[in-house]
Amino acid sequence: MTERVNIRELALETLLAVGRDGEKSHQVIRNVLEKYQYLPRQERAFFTRLCEGTLEYRIRLDYILDAFSRTPAAGMKPVIREILRMGVYQLRYMDAVPDSAAVNEAVKLAARKGFRNLKGFVNGVLRSVARNPGLPADPGEEQLVRRLSVRYSMPEFLTEKWLEELGRDTAEKMMAAFLKEAPLTARLRGTAEQRKKTLEELAGQGVSAVPAPYARNAFYLEGYDYLGKLKAFRQGRLVVQDVSSMLAAEAAAPAPGNFVLDVCAAPGGKSMYLADLVGKTGRVLARDLTEDKVRRIRENAVRCGMDNLTAEVRDACVSDPELEKKADTVLADVPCSGYGVIGRKPDIKYQASREKEASLTELQRRILDRASACVKPGGVLIYSTCTVSQKENQENVRWFLEKHPFVPESLDPYLCPELRGEDSARGWIQLLPGIHSCDGFFIARFRREK
Repeated sequence: MTERVNIRELALETLLAVGRDGEKSHQVIRNVLEKYQYLPRQERAFFTRLCEGTLEYRIRLDYILDAFSRTPAAGMKPVIREILRMGVYQLRYMDAVPDSAAVNEAVKLAARKGFRNLKGFVNGVLRSVARNPGLPADPGEEQLVRRLSVRYSMPEFLTEKWLEELGRDTAEKMMAAFLKEAPLTARLRGTAEQRKKTLEELAGQGVSAVPAPYARNAFYLEGYDYLGKLKAFRQGRLVVQDVSSMLAAEAAAPAPGNFVLDVCAAPGGKSMYLADLVGKTGRVLARDLTEDKVRRIRENAVRCGMDNLTAEVRDACVSDPELEKKADTVLADVPCSGYGVIGRKPDIKYQASREKEASLTELQRRILDRASACVKPGGVLIYSTCTVSQKENQENVRWFLEKHPFVPESLDPYLCPELRGEDSARGWIQLLPGIHSCDGFFIARFRREK
């Protein structure tokens, strides 16, 4: 490790920013990696895995700590708790880290952070964990929700919810998938010949690009260090976007020359895909709530050289008489609980609650109501979320169809054969990690009758 930057201390500050200060994990980690671009690739990878892993396994790590510490994890000082979580994660899940290094570095870190009086406590707890690699045992089957919560480090609220909505087999597959490393997925732009040249260029930079399932021109990328170093990314020939997000744009299927409105567009991946689909004769208007979000859309559009995409600040909950019945296609990828992307943003699961779901459902319905007013007769409305929640997805579809002059339209013409089924034929699809090779995502397609 470099002498100038202590990677474990950097990880500790990142985890405290997320757990104590409420910052979003993916944004904090991204900002740190951008700030410390000069660090060797191995150290950057260690930092990323330590942060993400400690966050992902927080519930299980606390369960282990509670078995070996007289002070429960919930009662520890935040700094000591995060140091111990990091230590246990290294002991249990990072085989390349020697036990002695995990323990000793944790003790040193406690001292550096002003807790010399707790060095013995940190040392004792972690050495006990190291000496007993098989303990503690998971809760028994008679405590099913608690057992699965600990096994998959998932809050009991979500565990119980998915057991009820999905059944045990599917719920377990999904929760297990959240703990696996999610690949970086990107869409390659341009003609077939241009995409071929991009793939050759990436290979020349040591980047592996393997075709991803379901969506057109989607690839898993491996072997890169920093995206900004890739010429294809800087020139806008490569757009980072999960397959599930690409499918929302493909389900919209706007024709060349169409006018498309994207009402909750940041950071702009779907807007840019839609802009590619409508071509130079078409137009995409991308909106979001804040100037910061809109700035990100504009930056991405400029990087990709998209003159047919305009971004502006606009609250999706506010009606827009000027666009009433004007858009050929409207995409409403609404704010949601985000359960489908827990594998990439693990802190989402710790913020989940019934109250938050209820509040989001009300917001989603307001946005759907306003967005649908902008669809011209015969036009298409796409409703999508990145969550796995019947209240936010299927129940919102039923509510919308009861109150608006739209009919559901089969998604099958826009999906690959392996994604087609009874639900997609009825106009919606729920994608599930562990069942499908992508993030959790919901897509519904409606057509306006009048």
